[in-house]
Amino acid sequence: MHVYAAVYGCILALGLPLNAVSLWIFLRFHSLKSTNAVFMVNLVISDLLLVISLPMRIYFYATGTWPLNDIGCVSITMFFRNNIRSSSIFITFICVDRLLAVVYPLRSRHLRTPSNAWKAAALVWLLVVVVNIPESVGLFKYLNNISEPICFELIQSDEPTKLVYFQPVLVFIMLAVNVVCTTMVSWTLHGHLKDSAKVNNKVNVLLIFVMNLVMFAICFLPVSASLLTYSKTATMPSTCLATANCCLDPLLYYFSLDAFWKKKEGPDLEL
Repeated sequence: MHVYAAVYGCILALGLPLNAVSLWIFLRFHSLKSTNAVFMVNLVISDLLLVISLPMRIYFYATGTWPLNDIGCVSITMFFRNNIRSSSIFITFICVDRLLAVVYPLRSRHLRTPSNAWKAAALVWLLVVVVNIPESVGLFKYLNNISEPICFELIQSDEPTKLVYFQPVLVFIMLAVNVVCTTMVSWTLHGHLKDSAKVNNKVNVLLIFVMNLVMFAICFLPVSASLLTYSKTATMPSTCLATANCCLDPLLYYFSLDAFWKKKEGPDLEL
């Protein structure tokens, strides 16, 4: 238990400043004038919502007691689940946006607009809220049948609801989209890698897709698979790995936007 408290403590110590600084950079330097920036800001918000829930996880695993009521337990559990779902979708949106910019740069200009990006982001958060309602009701009913004030261990592995299949299905679909996008972009860039003037930018583009796949493989797939097995021994370590995505996402921001620390004066022109 104390090991998990230490791991979550490290994630909190890294994730909070990294995402806070990333959000400040986006708002200060990039002005949300590109689809990429819009999706990344929403990804930062998702990570920050996860980070602010970590102190209670640290307290729980450090002391073995849960000091809050059922509402607190359900809320923090939802913060975690919402992060996995929204992060996987926003990362996929970033992947698709890069695909359109590389493979269909002219035909996709009317689609790759900030207004369309905000509409897509709003739909994602609406989906998250809609799923939260029945899921939260099911968690409350489950907690009412437990005599001990225990939160994360039981609620993540034994919860009897069909909605438990939503997250694994969503993650596997998003992974499939990322794999297809990665393949198409690799084929497109393969014939142009001899252009030394743009090779660095193209390497960054490929790194974005590789990082997305690594994120799914390390952070999203294990915890989603553990939900289907109802195994406590698998759920707790995979939850730690999933939570670490809030520390890895800032790397995605750095490689996705040219001149990440510099102010962008015009529209998004990078690949």
